[in-house]
Amino acid sequence: MQKLQTVNADTLLYEPLEKPSFVVDGLIPTGLILFCGSQKIGKSWLMLKLCLCVSQGIPLWDMPTREGDVLYLCLEDTFCRIQDRLFRLTDEASGRLHFAVASDKLSDGLIVQLEDYLKEYPDSSLIVIDTLQKVRTASKDNAYASDYGDISLIKDFADRHSLAVVVVHHIRKQNDSDVFNKVSGTTGLTGSADATFVLEQESRASNAAKLYVTGRDTPYQEFKLRFRDCSWELVERKEQEQLAKETIPDILFRLVDFMQGREEWTGTATELLDALGETGTAANVLTKWMNEYRLDFLLENHIRYDFSRRSSGRMIFLAVINDI
Repeated sequence: MQKLQTVNADTLLYEPLEKPSFVVDGLIPTGLILFCGSQKIGKSWLMLKLCLCVSQGIPLWDMPTREGDVLYLCLEDTFCRIQDRLFRLTDEASGRLHFAVASDKLSDGLIVQLEDYLKEYPDSSLIVIDTLQKVRTASKDNAYASDYGDISLIKDFADRHSLAVVVVHHIRKQNDSDVFNKVSGTTGLTGSADATFVLEQESRASNAAKLYVTGRDTPYQEFKLRFRDCSWELVERKEQEQLAKETIPDILFRLVDFMQGREEWTGTATELLDALGETGTAANVLTKWMNEYRLDFLLENHIRYDFSRRSSGRMIFLAVINDI
């Protein structure tokens, strides 16, 4: 039996360890990335664009890439179809980008094939498997165990070689308020992945889509994309901090402006609305929002919020503080 390998807290606290590296800066870390989208949405076009950028060391949109050899397993395509896509996407490609249209299954030797590929191309930084279903075999295990086992094999390979493996997968047709819940299969897939991407079209007839990104080392992000001339173009990128600010009600920004030049303010919510010149917000809603954002947005803007009940009614106390 192999001895359990442990690290003590003192070592972790003081020993400098290497942070996860990125193949695409701030977007695609080394490890296992699950890239999901509905059928025929254009996942393969985006994967080919990604592979071209990494193999040439050129930015993907506005994000630098780490140049290296790239393997793209196009398991639902032919070389003729790949060639046609290359004709449409680029005038010049790198010899560092390699394609295969057939491979073994995960249970039949895929990992060994990938190991052999790396012996020939040790400077590889990215492998794309398109699609997951093509490398899986039917299993009698329960669905979660099957999903977790398959994805863990690929993740272990990616971690051992410190490269990014992007696995293309599908999403379900059912609606869900959380796009990541639409990933086909069980949480054994998304729970094992280092990052999960979901590409979702605004409508079937639209050329616009959103790319949602979340991961262990990748902050939550949203990308607005447009499909034009067979290529996904970046329209807008929003990171977690910006998205969080967008959820803050506009009236709280006006409240911050209102407190500029004041040390404190006391009164009812109705009186505060009058002072702000606000007519479209109910007093109880304003009170709820101030309480909800008191420890982040208001405090970050040096405003302390307190609330008390008095015989004259519910009173709000606001004070400007500079020692936070």
